[in-house]
Amino acid sequence: MTLDELIAKAKESLEARMVFAEPYEKDGVIVIPAATITGGGGGGDGRDKNGQQGRGGGFGVVARPAGAFVIKDGNVHWEPAVNVNRLIGTIGLVAVAGLLAGARIARIRAAAARRALED
Repeated sequence: MTLDELIAKAKESLEARMVFAEPYEKDGVIVIPAATITGGGGGGDGRDKNGQQGRGGGFGVVARPAGAFVIKDGNVHWEPAVNVNRLIGTIGLVAVAGLLAGARIARIRAAAARRALED
């Protein structure tokens, strides 16, 4: 497959149907799931010191749920998808940063109190 063919295939794969799933209806409510799609690719060719030629390329796509459009009683609203793992990780990082900052502040205050007692 040539690089041009690879790029053409990549363009074909990134279509709106990858972002929006087929709508489904239950009890008068229509849900249209949506995702965020990220893709990238590259390729190249070259020769080694013995004159052998090679070429290659690749393409990758990552899809993550973004949420869904919900249509109920003629009204449309957006329901975002919540990535619980990312949320827990973020809360954990904030907690650790808070603990480290608190420990640092306590050490600074203790050192200042010692200096005040020495004076």
